[in-house]
Amino acid sequence: MMTRLVVITYVLSQILIGSAISQNDPDVLDYLTRYGYMEEEEDDGSFASLRSIDPLTKAIKEFQKMAGISVTGEITDETRKWMKMPRCGLSDNVDKSYAGRKKRYVLDDSKWEHTDLTYKLTRSARASLNRSMVEKELQRAFDAISKHTPLTFTPSSNNIVDINILFGDQEHGDCFPFGPGVLAHAFMPPTGDVHFDDEHNFTYHDPDGIELFQVALHEFGHSVGLHHSEVNGSVMAPFFIGYIPSFDLHEDDIAGIQKIYGPRMTGIKPDICQDSTIDAITATKDGKTYVFKGDYYYRLNSNGDDIDPGYPREIYADWEGSTGPVDSVLTLKDGYTYIFKGFKYRRYENMRFVDGPRLIEERFPGIPNDIDAAFVWGGNEKLYFIKGNEYWRCCGDRCDYSVPSPISLWGMRNRIDAVFQWTNGRTYFFQNESYYRYNDDTETVDSGYPKPTGFYWLGC
Repeated sequence: MMTRLVVITYVLSQILIGSAISQNDPDVLDYLTRYGYMEEEEDDGSFASLRSIDPLTKAIKEFQKMAGISVTGEITDETRKWMKMPRCGLSDNVDKSYAGRKKRYVLDDSKWEHTDLTYKLTRSARASLNRSMVEKELQRAFDAISKHTPLTFTPSSNNIVDINILFGDQEHGDCFPFGPGVLAHAFMPPTGDVHFDDEHNFTYHDPDGIELFQVALHEFGHSVGLHHSEVNGSVMAPFFIGYIPSFDLHEDDIAGIQKIYGPRMTGIKPDICQDSTIDAITATKDGKTYVFKGDYYYRLNSNGDDIDPGYPREIYADWEGSTGPVDSVLTLKDGYTYIFKGFKYRRYENMRFVDGPRLIEERFPGIPNDIDAAFVWGGNEKLYFIKGNEYWRCCGDRCDYSVPSPISLWGMRNRIDAVFQWTNGRTYFFQNESYYRYNDDTETVDSGYPKPTGFYWLGC
C-alpha cells in the first residue's frame, strides 16, 4: 500500500510539473534561474528548486508579480509573452522572503562616493543611430537623473572614467554574454559600466523601434545603484514595453535615487556678490546677456549693470543637455550660441537647443580642450580661444595651426575667466573678481581698469 502511495504521489507531481513546464517551454527554467527566481542547477544537472513543486510555483508567481500580470503560478500564454519581452540582462533581485507586499525601488549598499561622475562612449552603435545622436540620447538620460539628485555626468576623453559605455556583440569581453531578448546590462557602483547589445536596432522617436533613451535611462539607474522594481510605470521595471513619448523617471525611481544620494539642492542659491568670479558671459541673438557661474546662470538687465528678477536659475533646467560648471560660452555672428565643456560643445539658438554634444576638434580643429574663454573680436571679426596664458585664432572653420600666442599681447596677465563683446562694441575681459575694457580701435586696455565685476555688472 505504501509503495502504491509513493508511486501515485510521484506521478501526480510529474503531472503537475508537466502542466507548468511543458515540452513546448524548454527555456522557462533557464529564464527563471537566469533572472533570480530559482536557484542554480545542482551538480547532477537537476534544479535545486524542483525538489518540490512549491518553489517552482512560487518562482512563477514572483515573475508574474514582477510583470504585473495575473498571478496564477502556472505558465499561461500571458506569462510566455512576458518572458519573451525585450528586457534588461540583470537579475530581478527576487526577495525570497517576499510575501505579497508591493515592492518599491530596491537598494543595496552600492553607491558612488562622489557626485561629479564622468563617462565615456568607448564604442558606439554600428548599424542604427549615428554617434552624435547616440551621445545626445545618452546625455539626455543622464540629465533625467541629474534633475533630481546632486549627481552630474560629464563626458570625458580620458582613459579612466567612472562609467564606460559600449555597444557590443553577444560576447563582448565582460564574461556576461547577452542572452535571448536582452537589450543591455549594467554594473552597479563603483563600476557603473553599461553595455548595449549591438544586434538590436536602437532608435530615436520611432513608435515601432527600441528607444535608446528609454533603455539608457533604465541602465543608468543601475549605474547609480538601483535594482529592478515591480512598480507599474517605473523606469526600473526590467521590461521594454515599447516606445513611450513622455518617458521619464517615475516617482518610485526618484524616491529610490534620492534615498541613496538625497535630492538636488535647488533651494540654496549662491550669493554671487560674495564671490563675483564668473565662468562665462555671452550676449545671445535676441540681445539678452547671460552670466554663467557654477551650476547656475544669471540674466542681466538691458543696461548690463544688474541681475534680472528670478535669477539665478540652474543651467540644466533651461539649457538642454548642459550642466554646470561650463568652460566657456560663445555667440557667433550667425546667432548660434556654443556652450563648451571639456572636449565637447552644444549649440543653441538663443536658449533653444540645436545640436550636440559634438567634439571641439571637429568644428574648431587645432583648438585645445578645456578652454577658459572664447570670443569674437570686433577688430577683425575673427574668433579667439584662450586657455591658460595662450590664445588661438580662427577664421570661419579654419584655425591658425601656428604656435599659440601669449595673452600678454592683449595686455592681460595670468589666466582669463571669460571674454565677450557687448553692445557698445567694446571687448570685456573678466579675471577673478575684476574686469578690463578693451578698446578694439586702439587695441589697448582703456584707462581706469580693472574695475570690480560685482559692482558694475552684477548689481552688488
